[in-house]
Amino acid sequence: MKIKRDVNRAPGIPISSMSDIAFLLLIFIMVISLINYRREIKISYPEAANYEVTQDKQNLEIWVDDKGVIFYKGEVIQINALEKVIVDSIIEKPGIRIHIIADKKTKYKNIDDIMNILRLLQHRVVSLVVKD
Repeated sequence: MKIKRDVNRAPGIPISSMSDIAFLLLIFIMVISLINYRREIKISYPEAANYEVTQDKQNLEIWVDDKGVIFYKGEVIQINALEKVIVDSIIEKPGIRIHIIADKKTKYKNIDDIMNILRLLQHRVVSLVVKD
């Protein structure tokens, strides 16, 4: 039995699986982008006449809303638990910058509680975040 070979036929690239690969890449990129998701609390930033821009990577961010509720990583935290978080962060990275992000209507007493913890720990790398 003689089998004929088609000599004029050029090799082809299967395009049907390309859409599957593109879809998987899209899902992968979406999942990876959610890993670095930063939870922000809705606040009104205070304004300042003079301010200094600091780097914003690898900081310890403490959020305080207008009612005085303290948040860390998007979750409500009590002042005693916050003290432990601050101590652990300072032990891990002694020069870590602590950002206190408070609503402009927050009473000073709520921020002073956080500042007292930092004062006791003698940590002076602190920023009060304002609207730019």
